[in-house]
Amino acid sequence: MSKPEQIPIRRHESFDELNKRIKTREKDAKILKRLYFIKYRYAGESVASAARRVGITKCVGYIWQKRWNEHGYAGLVPRYAGGRPSKLLGEQKEQLHALLEERDDWTTNEIREYIRSAFGVEYTLKQVRIILRNFGMRYAKPYARDYRRPADAEERLKKPRRNT
Repeated sequence: MSKPEQIPIRRHESFDELNKRIKTREKDAKILKRLYFIKYRYAGESVASAARRVGITKCVGYIWQKRWNEHGYAGLVPRYAGGRPSKLLGEQKEQLHALLEERDDWTTNEIREYIRSAFGVEYTLKQVRIILRNFGMRYAKPYARDYRRPADAEERLKKPRRNT
């Protein structure tokens, strides 16, 4: 004979309301999985059994149930911390973006060195590429430019037309 549940589940919504929510939430997989867990708990399954059915551990099941009991549906919505704040301030990012727009042949190493000298911030090359992507810029190896090339090289290379 199994032990009685240690923490009972609160019924913030009726079983039918919960089913309606599940049907309307089909695109959000994380919340959907949590709603199914709550549905199984409503149906009288134990935390361990409901957790097993949705593919989580019993500990996570108790966490989800606690959030449901305290906050209802809002407690099932994932809470993201947002990550570490940027080392560059907003105005510094704008200044960097404006500078990068002026020229299109920057290397990531040059950008990294500029950030270090201008703002005193160290970034890895990977992070520089992430910053460029966030600016909506693409990065690639620039074409080699010959310093001896005259400014009007395109004109000089055009073939003259023969008038006959």
